[in-house]
Amino acid sequence: MAKTNPGNYFEDFEIGQVIRHATPRTVTHGDVALYTALYGSRFAVQSSDAFSWSLGYEQAPIDDLLTFHIVFGKTVPDISLNAVANLGYAGGRFLAPVYPGDTLSAISEVIGKKENSNGKTGVVYVRSTGYKSDGTEVLDYVRWVMVNKADASNPACKPVVPELPAAIDPNALGNAVPLLDMEHWDDKLAGSPFRFKDYQVGEKIDHVDGMTLEEAEHQMATRLYQNTAKVHFDQFSANSGRHGRRLIYGGHIISMARALSFNGLGNAFHMAGINGGRHVAPAFAGDTIYAWSEVLDTAEIEGREDVGALRLRLVATKDRPCADFPYKADEKTYEDGVILDFDYWALIAK
Repeated sequence: MAKTNPGNYFEDFEIGQVIRHATPRTVTHGDVALYTALYGSRFAVQSSDAFSWSLGYEQAPIDDLLTFHIVFGKTVPDISLNAVANLGYAGGRFLAPVYPGDTLSAISEVIGKKENSNGKTGVVYVRSTGYKSDGTEVLDYVRWVMVNKADASNPACKPVVPELPAAIDPNALGNAVPLLDMEHWDDKLAGSPFRFKDYQVGEKIDHVDGMTLEEAEHQMATRLYQNTAKVHFDQFSANSGRHGRRLIYGGHIISMARALSFNGLGNAFHMAGINGGRHVAPAFAGDTIYAWSEVLDTAEIEGREDVGALRLRLVATKDRPCADFPYKADEKTYEDGVILDFDYWALIAK
């Protein structure tokens, strides 16, 4: 009997299958420091114990995307070890703050699958949930991933594609943030004078700065999350693949774009919900990432006088500055250089 894990292929997944993922992970201050070193994120709530404590947090929570990546990484050996690409996200909710010292684990349920027309691959839909060791849910989201078949001659399955929400109800977004003492919110320390009322639907923000992808950094980041997907690590296998190079983990791009968004959205401190997301095109070491955001909606949250919600479209490009807000050439086709289209809710100080 084989002692190693070859990963699951498309045929191995069954609708309703529940997978408890291995290796709980205790988050440390070292993880937080390394995350900051990789992306340079500057949101004050996640950067300063003193700032966060004055608002009502126990201490500075870890970056929401660090929570996401750790939970995501738990799922990779069972869900996407044999992936061609991670395709998209929907229905994501951040449910509780995570602090250094918390231990995270993950469970996934297969909620859909559909074979591709080439007969060699298929798309698998999973809902993954992250937990603290005391059972507190911290994150819940759906993703879909293209996975290789073990044998292209195996018969096609009956397609099941789940219905997914177009957007998260903003009233379901406040649980991961305690009621904040806004008398202690300092715009100077937070890095921006612009609060909830200063953003309008339809407004577009060029985040100006660029960040070049480095081979060593994306390898280090993906190891930090214990993401074992072959397409990110194995150059020998990549030599015979479609691109001939290791792919940058899509979450690495999300974190880079989110960090860049501080310049223009400095008070939008908490990623509260993921409405949808698509990795439009691959990225590789040496590409320079830029980003821009569009305000899709604004919302009051019932019972919250401290924060409001902004629904934001975050678009990332490679080797293309965003002064002209590159997006789609038409309904189906993205402009050259666009690599990420990410729709999320952020909580911002009122």
